[in-house]
Amino acid sequence: MIRLPAPLRPGDRIGVTAPSSGVHGVLRPRLEVAVAWLQTRGYQVEVGECLSHDGHVSAPAQQRADELNRMLLDPTIRAVVPPWGGETGIDLLDLLDWDGLARAEPTWVVGFSDTSTVLLPLTLRLGWATLHGSNLMDTPYAAVAGLAHWTEVAAATGPLTQRASGVFGRNGYGDWETDPGDDQYRLDERGTWLVHAPGGAAEAPLAVTGRLIGGCIETIANLTGTPYGDVPGFGREYAADGLILYLEASDDPALEICRNLHGLRLAGWFEHAGAVLIGRTNAPDSETLSQRDAVLDALGGLGVPIVFDVECGHVPPYLPLVN
Repeated sequence: MIRLPAPLRPGDRIGVTAPSSGVHGVLRPRLEVAVAWLQTRGYQVEVGECLSHDGHVSAPAQQRADELNRMLLDPTIRAVVPPWGGETGIDLLDLLDWDGLARAEPTWVVGFSDTSTVLLPLTLRLGWATLHGSNLMDTPYAAVAGLAHWTEVAAATGPLTQRASGVFGRNGYGDWETDPGDDQYRLDERGTWLVHAPGGAAEAPLAVTGRLIGGCIETIANLTGTPYGDVPGFGREYAADGLILYLEASDDPALEICRNLHGLRLAGWFEHAGAVLIGRTNAPDSETLSQRDAVLDALGGLGVPIVFDVECGHVPPYLPLVN
């Protein structure tokens, strides 16, 4: 059974910790701006100790796991928002207190990129709804028309409608070193969702319902076959509701993305899928294969619609999605 965390309200406490990469000293002012953004909207913010940038992770795995466990098990902390993703958050999964978390009330956990390495198991193993949305460092950016801010989604008590923004920016972020208070994306390009229907038809109308599950291809693909990535089991459990997978590439070239998607397909991730959403990406094409063709090579034979250029990846703006 999926359990939704309580709606986020002003006065609630939000925990900040880095399960993966920490924050370099020159970007600490941006971190402070993001924390202040939440505080000015009435939230209490606890900044943890696991935020160092001495290496590729914020602290040793056990220390990161202990801090995340503590925040998730603290009933007064209603959301946990890492500064951003990283590379190897996978190393703390078997150190989390899964038995204790299973007994606890769910907490909103928010973020994308390597943060999805944590979001996905929390949903699959515990039934916690998790929020694939902006990381803390992106939080000060204003939501674009048609899209909700992650704090709006976490606060919702009923249906919430979002739609294609029609704009994006491949270099949409400001320079946080020189302007840590930047709060407006640079969205200088236009484009919308593109539907690739079964059989190769494009631009077909599409209506599909189902439970959402997904994340960053490069990180969650490594959970296949482990106790933390049983998407096929999730699909079987909620087959009557339908299943919609969303996936996005960070920066791996097309051939690597193609291999990962074939691996997910062979592992049964798409057996109950009614549609697949693919995030817009800046990841490079390979010499003989584009990013879009990589998706079609691996998933084009599934017989389900594929929706390209959804705002759920590393190209702003951002469409928050609830696992």
